[in-house]
Amino acid sequence: MPADAAAAAPDPYFVAHGEGRYAPTAAAEGAWQPGEMHFAPLGGLLTHAIEAHRIERHAGEAAPLRLSRMTFDILGFLALEETTVRVETRRPGRTIELTEATASIAGRDVAVARAWHSVAVDTAAVAGGDAEPLPAPAAMQASDFAKGWGGGYVHSVEFREDGSRAPGRNRGWQRTAHPLVAGEAYEHIAAWIGLIDGANGIAVREQPDAWMFPNLDLTIHLHREPEGAWVGYETTVSFGPAGQGITHTALHDERGHVGFALQTLTVRPSPLRQ
Repeated sequence: MPADAAAAAPDPYFVAHGEGRYAPTAAAEGAWQPGEMHFAPLGGLLTHAIEAHRIERHAGEAAPLRLSRMTFDILGFLALEETTVRVETRRPGRTIELTEATASIAGRDVAVARAWHSVAVDTAAVAGGDAEPLPAPAAMQASDFAKGWGGGYVHSVEFREDGSRAPGRNRGWQRTAHPLVAGEAYEHIAAWIGLIDGANGIAVREQPDAWMFPNLDLTIHLHREPEGAWVGYETTVSFGPAGQGITHTALHDERGHVGFALQTLTVRPSPLRQ
């Protein structure tokens, strides 16, 4: 690669150091406070670790397993520091399988992912029930949604929206030019899932300098394997009266609806609020 092309290439979110160790770059920095890692790329990294583990376990088998559900629990502060990932199969099988990956930073577990895979079967004759499709990314406008947020991650993604944004509601598309991991090959679905945690920031009910609403978890259900670089969102955010909230998103690729995502929010006044 020519030196000028290498210089222009966007930074990866992580650099692999071997033996399950990964160094996050500034592109993975979170939005709520300095020195914090955004969960979106970490979710992608945990998905990468699970997919690599599963593919190695099932090498040479005829019937592929497809990701049906991914649940992430965020256990504490995500420091922007070297992250170690360990993976284990919790329920082995050829038709369904449960795999777990745990991320730790400085010797402390900070996030856990659990993935259900199921065997691929031809069910095209009975497929149906999709949410209404979104307009294509090209039909939407570039958005300045990142203006109200800090951190490298939010500013590393491209977001397009249809102009219908209202407090707690939005529709749009997101993609990134930044590789998920440098130094290891990764599956497309890991990079795709590595964007979904951003749903909580595209349909804000209140501005983040007045109210904080970080998510404690992220659950993704898929009825079809996503394709392409774009993740489509039809997102609704609800705040309750006692510090709880929910972000609910219908997920799309450019072919149509692929599944849903849910995030549990903890809502509280920002320390910056006057």
